[in-house]
Amino acid sequence: MTGMKALKLILADKRFRAIAVLVAVIAVFSAFTTISMVASAQEAGAAQGGGASSTALAKALGAGLAVGLAGIGGGYAVGVAGAAAISAVAENREISGTALLFVALGEGIAIYGLLVSLLVLFVI
Repeated sequence: MTGMKALKLILADKRFRAIAVLVAVIAVFSAFTTISMVASAQEAGAAQGGGASSTALAKALGAGLAVGLAGIGGGYAVGVAGAAAISAVAENREISGTALLFVALGEGIAIYGLLVSLLVLFVI
């Protein structure tokens, strides 16, 4: 099986799509949950005159979810893209730059999760 056929087969796989959709749904749900927890903790802290610990807890939880879920998604993306890239480069060495780009895009997901966690901890 050629590398390009393997890549098309991986992208057409229904399990891959189901896992990708599941990870995306979990990430969106956790983002909305984190935002609502931070907002409610800030409101409770303003009403009680304190509550800094609940806000810090919500921020830590949100940052942890952002890094964890982005790491899981990035790891899965790099695993799938890396396997297809190795197969494609073994077939045709001229596309090694393109294959490396697809692997780097998967790694970018984890970096975005780290940036979101830093924003949650220090800006919000």
